[in-house]
Amino acid sequence: MCNHYQIHPDAIPTWREYIGAADGLPFSVTNIDIWPKYQGLITRVDEGRKMLDTMQWGVPLKMKGKRPGTTVTKRITNVRNLSSPFWQSMLTKPENRCLVPFTQFAEPKPKAGREECWFKINEAPVSAFAGIWRPSDEGNVFAFLTCEPNPLVKPIHPKAMPVILHPKDYDKWLAGEAAENFAEPFPSQLMSMAA
Repeated sequence: MCNHYQIHPDAIPTWREYIGAADGLPFSVTNIDIWPKYQGLITRVDEGRKMLDTMQWGVPLKMKGKRPGTTVTKRITNVRNLSSPFWQSMLTKPENRCLVPFTQFAEPKPKAGREECWFKINEAPVSAFAGIWRPSDEGNVFAFLTCEPNPLVKPIHPKAMPVILHPKDYDKWLAGEAAENFAEPFPSQLMSMAA
């Protein structure tokens, strides 16, 4: 699963102009490298206007600990099971939809320790994952959908890849169209492995 992506500050004028975000924060308020528990930028609709916002990546899920009477909190960063009750409240409400801008994302290289392979969308300085968000005890948090990998990603990560939206689908996603309609691999011919 994708647990590392980047967003470069020099892309924000293109993104703000491209997505039509009326207000919000510049990309420079977050790190270039985004990992689980880090603050990442998202675009959401607030009172009918698109805006940029920062939120923590990873929706907290409290689980039973190994010792009786204890709990542990796990951060869920990727949404795979769209029928899970855990995600349904966010997936079915348009107000909990968001776009997660990125310039490239990483998947771990098989049997190579911490080495990663990077993927980008050709001819797009910034693209977007299909995201969802909600308030939590620790502030607002987000995650994004994953799906079957395309032929470019599959040799590196055969389980899944992030759901990358086509620009024509941004507004449909934010409006709350059924999540299943978007949960498909982005065409590999429109992507490449970043150097």
